[in-house]
Amino acid sequence: MPQEQYAHRSTMQTSEGPQVYKVGIYGWRKRCLYFFVLLLMILILVNLAMTIWILKVMNFTIDGMGNLRITEKGLKLEGDSEFLKPLYAKEIRSRPGNPLYFQSARNVTVNILNEKTKVLTRLVTGPQAVEAHSQKFEVKTLSGKLLFSADDNEVVVGAERLRVLGAEGTVFPKSIETPNVRADPFKELRLESPTRALVMEAPKGIEINAEAGSLKATCRTELRLESKDGEITLNSAKIKLPNLPQGSSSSAGSRQKIYELCVCPNGRLFLSQAGTSSTCQINTSVCF
Repeated sequence: MPQEQYAHRSTMQTSEGPQVYKVGIYGWRKRCLYFFVLLLMILILVNLAMTIWILKVMNFTIDGMGNLRITEKGLKLEGDSEFLKPLYAKEIRSRPGNPLYFQSARNVTVNILNEKTKVLTRLVTGPQAVEAHSQKFEVKTLSGKLLFSADDNEVVVGAERLRVLGAEGTVFPKSIETPNVRADPFKELRLESPTRALVMEAPKGIEINAEAGSLKATCRTELRLESKDGEITLNSAKIKLPNLPQGSSSSAGSRQKIYELCVCPNGRLFLSQAGTSSTCQINTSVCF
C-alpha cells in the first residue's frame, strides 16, 4: 500500500512539470512608470534649456556676470549700473580717464559709520539742496591749503580774497572780523545798516582810504567824530562847510562877502560877517 501511494505521487509530478512564477510590472502599472520617466526627462530638458537661456541672457562667464567682472582687486562694473539696496564698499572709482557719475531720481546719500553702525558723517544731495552733516567741514586745494572750514565755533575762509558777486551785497546779522574790506577796481564800496547802527572798532586804528575817488559819509541826524585821547586832523588844501548858520550882520559894517568862523561854547560853528574886529561876540544868539 505505501508503495502504490508513492508511485502515484511520482507520476503526478512528472505529468504536471515544473511551475514558473513571473516577476515584474505589467499592465497599466508599466505604462504609468514609462509615463513618469518620460515626464521626468522632459522636465530635465526644460530645466537645462532654461538654465542655458538664463546664462546666455545674464552673460555669465568665468570672469563674472554681465557688466560685472571679478578681478584680483575687487569688482569691476562696465556701463550703467542700478542699485536697489544700499551699497557697501571700501573704494569706488571709475576707469582711468573716464568720469564717475552718481544718478538718482530723488537723492544720493553717503554715510560714514563707526564700529557701532552710528552715522558720523552724512552727505545728502537732493533735488533742492546739498546737505553735509559732520562735526567739521573743510575744503582744501590739491596742495593741502585750507580754503574753507566750518564747525560749531567759527567759519574760516582761507583764500587770499573773498569776492561777493550778489547784486544786493552781503548781509551779516552779527559782527564780522576782517583785516581789510575793499571793492573791486572801479567799483563802489558801500557799508550800510538800514535800520540799526554801523560800528567799526579796531584796537590800533581804522584807516579809510579812497585813492582814486571821493569818500562820502551820509546820515539822517548826527555825524560825530570823537577822539578820547588824541586829536582830529583835517588835512586838505580846501575845507568846505557850505551849510553853516549865519549870524545877524551889522548894518554899519561893510558889505564885503568875507565871513568869520565862530565857535560857540557848546562847540557849534557859525559864520559871522567879518569886520575890522571880531564880530563873533555880537552874534552869540546863534549858539542858543
